[in-house]
Amino acid sequence: MFRFHKTLDVITLFHKASSPASLRVHTLLKQLSANAAEYATEDQASDHSARTNPRRPEFELDVTEELPTHDQLKSILEYVGAQKVGTIIKGAKDEADALKKLTSESFQRPVTVDWSNGKAVAGANESEILKMIESLPKN
Repeated sequence: MFRFHKTLDVITLFHKASSPASLRVHTLLKQLSANAAEYATEDQASDHSARTNPRRPEFELDVTEELPTHDQLKSILEYVGAQKVGTIIKGAKDEADALKKLTSESFQRPVTVDWSNGKAVAGANESEILKMIESLPKN
C-alpha cells in the first residue's frame, strides 16, 4: 500500500556568519536537528529510550544569509507581534516601516523561523528557541 509521508517542518535561520550570536544559534539548531533525527536500533545493548522517543520531532533546517523576501518578512513580523517589529528591523515602528527599511544593515540577525507553526525568535535567546522547537507537534 502506498502511503504519503508527512513533510518535515522547516525551520529557517536567517544567519550572519560573522556574528558570534548567530553562530551560537546555528550550532544549537544543528544539534537539535541531529538529535531529533537520531534513532537507536533495537539491537543496541543499553537503554536508548530518550533517543527512540525524542522530545522534538525531526525538522528540516534551512540556513540562509540572504534577506527575507517581503512576504517572508510580513510573516515573521506577524509571528513575533507588532510590539517586537524593532527587534527584527532596526528602528522600525510598524510593518510598513519595516518593509521600507529592510536592508542588510537593518535586518537584525539571527532570526529563527518555524514557518509551519507560525513562530519566530529574534536574537540568540536559546531558551526561547528551545521552547519554540520543543513545542513542534509530534509527527
